[in-house]
Amino acid sequence: MAPVAMRTAAQSLSGAKPVSFWLDDPDKPAPQPALTGDERCDLLVVGGGYSGLWTALLAKERDPGRDVVLIEGHEVGWAASGRNGGFCAASLTHGLANGLSRWPRELAKLEELGERNLDAIEAAVAAYGIDCDFERTGEIDVATEPHQLAELKEMYEEAEKLGFTGLELLDRDQVRAEVDSPTFLGGLFDRRGVALLHPAKLAWGLKQACLGLGVRIYEHTRGLDLVAAGAGMAVRTPYGRVFARRVALGTNIFPSLVKRVRPYTVPVYDYALMTEPLTEEQLASIGWRNRQGLGDSANQFHYFRLSADNRILWGGYDAVYPFGGKLSAEMDHRPETYLKLAEHFFRCFPQLEGVNFSHAWGGAIDTCSRFSAFFGTAHAGKVAYAAGYTGLGVGSTRFGADVMLDLLDGERTERTELEMVRSKPMPFPPEPFAWAGIGITKWSLARSDDNGGRRNLWLKAMDKLGLGFDS
Repeated sequence: MAPVAMRTAAQSLSGAKPVSFWLDDPDKPAPQPALTGDERCDLLVVGGGYSGLWTALLAKERDPGRDVVLIEGHEVGWAASGRNGGFCAASLTHGLANGLSRWPRELAKLEELGERNLDAIEAAVAAYGIDCDFERTGEIDVATEPHQLAELKEMYEEAEKLGFTGLELLDRDQVRAEVDSPTFLGGLFDRRGVALLHPAKLAWGLKQACLGLGVRIYEHTRGLDLVAAGAGMAVRTPYGRVFARRVALGTNIFPSLVKRVRPYTVPVYDYALMTEPLTEEQLASIGWRNRQGLGDSANQFHYFRLSADNRILWGGYDAVYPFGGKLSAEMDHRPETYLKLAEHFFRCFPQLEGVNFSHAWGGAIDTCSRFSAFFGTAHAGKVAYAAGYTGLGVGSTRFGADVMLDLLDGERTERTELEMVRSKPMPFPPEPFAWAGIGITKWSLARSDDNGGRRNLWLKAMDKLGLGFDS
């Protein structure tokens, strides 16, 4: 990038606060007190992100008499649930292409379940009065290179063959009429399959809904270990214990209390910027009238959307894996990535030169080798878990909550009969092999983006094995 453009990008970050825009809210609810002493319940939910919150809420909806406790190690919604882009997708499979490559025989059912799940989220937001800026405006996958345009056309034709009618292929003029960037060559528009929302407010609203149904929530209460206790289970916390008939683990990126689950996920740090609110003139210069979410189609992709007050969130591209999979607050911020993202932003929207970023932040995503959630039980069916959402957990965690409750109740349902639910991804190898393999994969994906989408021998081998790395 030219020195002037580099300077513009750097200057745009000079006032950015190193905190998630979504969590930087003076009206953030106060945390519930920590657990002290012993507690007993029918169902203990570990984790106060979307996964745990939906599990607790749905458990009470299924059986209002069920006694439910939720514990959260920090504060509800503080991790991935309060730092993501706010894209709430119907897809349970991390997109149609990934679903088609892994579960072609049940893809129609997975798509149907995903649509029903998104409808149910929309209904819950309305029923519980959750003020989270929910907008079902859809998403456009945009092509910025000729080979991406061909790939989008191929996916559109594949979707038509399968009878999926919700997608619309856009040429260059059509996509630029929706959102104007000189880098856009075309797009694939899913008008109903994605909603946009304020992610932290969704978590806080789910917390309030749970409390209203009688769920007892303890924040700053980390689950330290999980052991059998009589006919049920016990989880030790810093100041007490919880004895429960059943336990649902919604800890995702944090080390699972079922240790054999840990090799199936690795943390990937993802980063995002938020602009100051755009003026009417600035918004008009890019023509973004219909408020869709957008994502480009590169392997190293960006995602971007408007907030309720017309800021642009711009995130993605860098997916950073820390050696050993160690989580660290220091990794939540990465100035070199912020600068790279700012450069890419002004390349996409040169009309917005002079706009500044108000916030810059990062956080960890739980990635698994098949890019979509996996499920299971432990301790003779008394414990259930779901993890590995790989960046699409805003919507699919509700589906995962239903799966965990089905498994804990011992029910055979259309969800538990899915191959997706009954199978596991390939676990990641131990270090240093995980570090080396992920590094080679990232390098190969970048080369593919620069080489017309052509995949080298490494990526072809990974494709054949059904393995990958993504955020």
